Amino acid sequence: MFKKLLVLVLALSVMSVYSQDGAHLCSQSKIERFLRLQKISEINYPGDSKIDVTYYKLDLKITYAPNYLSGNVTVNAKVDSSSINTVYLDLTTVLTVDSVLLFGSSTSFTHLDNKITIALDRNYSLGEALSLQIFYQGVPPRTGFGSFTFDQHNGQPIICSLSEPYGTKDWWPCKDTPADKPDSADIWITVDTSLIPVSNGKLIEIVNNGDGTHTYKWKSSYPIAQYLISLAISNYVEYVNYYVHSPTDSMPITNYIYPESFTTAKPQVDKTPLMISIFAEHYGEYPFLDEKYGHAQFSWSGGMEHQTISSMGAWYDGIIAHELAHMWYGDLITCKDWHHIWLNEGFATFSESLYLEATQGSTAYNNEINKRMDNAKIAVGSIYVQDITDFWEIFNYARSYAKGAVVLHMLRGIVGDETFYNILRTYSYHPSVAYGVAITEDFQAIAESIYGSSLDYFFQEWIYGENFPQYTIIWNKYDLGSNHWNLSLRIIQQVNTNPSFFTMPVQIKINCAVGDTLVTLFNNVQSQNFDITIEGEPLSISFDPSNKILDTVLAIVHGVVGDINLNTFSLEQNYPNPFNPTTKIRYNIPFVEMVPLKFSKVTLNVYDILGNEVATLVNEEKLPGIYEVEFNAERLGSGVYFYILRAGNYTSTKKMVLIK
Repeated sequence: MFKKLLVLVLALSVMSVYSQDGAHLCSQSKIERFLRLQKISEINYPGDSKIDVTYYKLDLKITYAPNYLSGNVTVNAKVDSSSINTVYLDLTTVLTVDSVLLFGSSTSFTHLDNKITIALDRNYSLGEALSLQIFYQGVPPRTGFGSFTFDQHNGQPIICSLSEPYGTKDWWPCKDTPADKPDSADIWITVDTSLIPVSNGKLIEIVNNGDGTHTYKWKSSYPIAQYLISLAISNYVEYVNYYVHSPTDSMPITNYIYPESFTTAKPQVDKTPLMISIFAEHYGEYPFLDEKYGHAQFSWSGGMEHQTISSMGAWYDGIIAHELAHMWYGDLITCKDWHHIWLNEGFATFSESLYLEATQGSTAYNNEINKRMDNAKIAVGSIYVQDITDFWEIFNYARSYAKGAVVLHMLRGIVGDETFYNILRTYSYHPSVAYGVAITEDFQAIAESIYGSSLDYFFQEWIYGENFPQYTIIWNKYDLGSNHWNLSLRIIQQVNTNPSFFTMPVQIKINCAVGDTLVTLFNNVQSQNFDITIEGEPLSISFDPSNKILDTVLAIVHGVVGDINLNTFSLEQNYPNPFNPTTKIRYNIPFVEMVPLKFSKVTLNVYDILGNEVATLVNEEKLPGIYEVEFNAERLGSGVYFYILRAGNYTSTKKMVLIK
C-alpha cells in the first residue's frame, strides 16, 4: 500500500501530513488518535491455526442507498491438526450470520468476539477436507484504513474495500492472516446495472439478472492472500491498454476510472506497460500473466496493491510504480506476518527509485534515495515491527517504507548491481516463497546463496537493529618516497544501542594530485585503524562518496591517527608549536552515553598573556566527534598565547608560542 493514508510521509517530523502533491490531509495528532483507537487485539491473529484454507468463493449482493451487503462465502480447507471437532472463521459481530452449512448441511455455530465458531459433525483428522458456507448480511463497519466504504464521487456511488491489515473480517468471513493463502478464489458481485463491480483475476462472465442488477464473476486462479481480495464498484469508464510480453502475445491492463478523472488519468496509466517491462527485467516476468493487471479508482487518497487490480486514489508516477511493484513483492510473495511488512513496503518503495533510474538516469535515482535516507534517519526502533497490534507501528513510513527501501539500496552497494538483481529475480520465483509467503530470513537465505557469503551481519543490524552508523574519520599521510604514500585512517563510530556499532564495507575516495583512488574497507570494529599505500600524495578524502550507506559523517579530521580517549572531552596541544603564522588545534567531544545523539555547546577562545581575548575559533553546538580548527595569528605579534576549550562543565587550557 502506498504511504498508508499517505500517512506516514515524514509523520514523525512534521505536525501535519501531506499527500505527495501537497494536499493537506489531516493533522498528525488526529491520525495517531485514530490509529490508536483502532488498535487491534492480537487474540484473533493469526486465525485458526488448525485449518489450511485452500479456496474462497465470495457471492455478494451490494446495494447503495440503502447501503447494504448480503452474501454467502464458501470456505474450503484442510485440517492442519491431529483432530478437531470445531473450527472458527473471523467475521465482525457487526454483521449478522444467518446460517452456516457444512458440506451443504446446516450446522450449529456461535458468533462472538468477531469469530464464528462452527461445530463439525464429527472429529476430523489431519489432511481431511472441509467445506463451509456462511450466509450473512449487514452494513460492514469502516475500520482501519477503510476496510469497506460506501462513498460517492461527483454525485455517483463508489463502494470499495481496503482490508490491509486486519479489515478483511469487516466484510466477509475468512481466516484473517496473510500466512494462509488459498490456491484460488472466486469473487461474484451483484450490483445495480448502472455500476461496474471490479475485482481480482479474470472476468469470467457477466450475468444480467433481469431485475435491474447484474453479476460480475471474477476468478483468481493464483494463490491470493485474504487482504488482497478486493472490490471496487462505481460508474467507471473502462480503458484497456496492453503489456506486450512476447512477439506474439500480450496481457490486458484494464483500467477502471471515474469519468471526470479520465483525461488526467489516461496519460499516467499509459506508462504502465513500460513500468511492467522495467520491473520484469529486474524482478522476473510479471507474476499474473494469465490474468491481467489494472487499476480501479477508489475513494481513498492513496493506493492499495490488490492482486492484479491496484486500487488508486491518485495518478502519478510514484504511486503507480509503487502499487505495480507490489504485484511481485506483496502479492506474488506476501509477508508471512506484519512483523516483516518491509518485505512488501520497502521493496515497493525501492521500486519507485528503480523506475526513476530506468527512465531518468542515475542522478534521479540518487536524489530519490537521498530523500529516502533523510526519511529513514528519523525512524525509531527496528524495521522488524515489534508491535503488530498497532497500525501506526506496522505502517510507519520512516521505518517500513523509507528505511526498508534504503536497506535494499545498501544491499545493492555491497553485492554489486549484477548480483543484486540476480538475488531479486531468484527470490521472486524461488519455490520456497513464490506464490506463497516469506519472512526476512527467507530473503536473507536466498540472497546469501546467490552472493556466496554470509550476510547475517547486514540483516541482523539493519532489520533487527535500530538507528544508523555515525562516523568520525581521522586521516594522515606519510611520504614513503618515489611518489608513494601511506594513508593512515582511523574510523570511529558513535556508540549505538543495538547494535553497539555497525559492521559495513565502507568506501573511501582518496583525492590525489595524480587522480582519485577509490578503496573499500571492511569496518567491523567501533574504532578501527587502516593503512593504505597509494601512488601520489593524498590531498583530501571523502567518506562513502556514493552514499551507499545510511549514515552521518560527524567529522573528517586531518591529524594524528593514534589512541584517542573517545569517552571524555579532550583538548590537544596545537601543532606546529611554536608556529608562524598558522597552527591547528584538535579537540574531542565524547561519544559516551550519547544515545540518542546530543549536541554540546562548545567555545574555543584564544587569549594573550594579559588575559585579553584575541580570537574566537569556535562558538556553536557540536555533535560528538574529533574536530580540528586552524588558528591564523597573522595580525598578532610574537609571544605566548593561551587557548581555552569550554564544553558543558569541561574547561581546558593550553599554551602556544607564536614566533615571527
